[in-house]
Amino acid sequence: MTGSKATPLRSAPQQPCEPIACAQCGVYRLCLPLGLLEVDLSLLESVVRRKVTYKRGQLIFRPGDRFDFIYAIRSGSVKTSVQTSDGRLQITGFHLAGELLGLSALDSRSYSCEARALETTSACMVEAERLEELAQKIPSIQYQMLRIMSGHIRRDEDLILLLGKRSAEERLAEYLLGLSRRFASRNYSPTQFRLSMSRGDIGNYLGIAEETVSRILSRFQNAGLVAIDRRQVRLIDLGQLEAMACINAA
Repeated sequence: MTGSKATPLRSAPQQPCEPIACAQCGVYRLCLPLGLLEVDLSLLESVVRRKVTYKRGQLIFRPGDRFDFIYAIRSGSVKTSVQTSDGRLQITGFHLAGELLGLSALDSRSYSCEARALETTSACMVEAERLEELAQKIPSIQYQMLRIMSGHIRRDEDLILLLGKRSAEERLAEYLLGLSRRFASRNYSPTQFRLSMSRGDIGNYLGIAEETVSRILSRFQNAGLVAIDRRQVRLIDLGQLEAMACINAA
């Protein structure tokens, strides 16, 4: 990155390129009967049709495709986007290992956005119809689906606040911290990870120019808040990043 020193980063344990353990997967959480410590994996197997692998840039689904599957990302990452009325592409989200993709299609029965792999990505295809049948029979699955969808809504609300009320520096600081929290929830390193998305994609998502993203990341690095080597990032001063992101702001 221009204007900043590349700091060598040590490999973090359990990088997100490795398949995530089933116990950390969104689908597995749907299969957890509340209050039980052991899970009958036959329930999980009954809704997972097959595992698929996508190459970087490969299309997973497009707007208008019939809603047949929910995708549980095992490794890699995916970006979702929509096309605006004037033909521009707007990125709506980045989805990491252990997260579910496609839940927003439950209502319309068709996907409303495009999903593409940001890197080599492995996913389990979960039969939506079968999952819904099980959810009608097992209240705990309904509850877990509501919890997962609630988390998606909360992230959308946070993004709206971020875009409407924060400066470019605050947006980028909170974006890095948000990734940190999501990686931590899947037992990955919360302070050292790879940005599979480009600077341009990050800027598109946060509503700032690509050049501004690069400039702010360089500023963060020069201030000792982060260490960056190409797409490898290490968060050094979480407290200062949190202060910059106005974590406790209304």
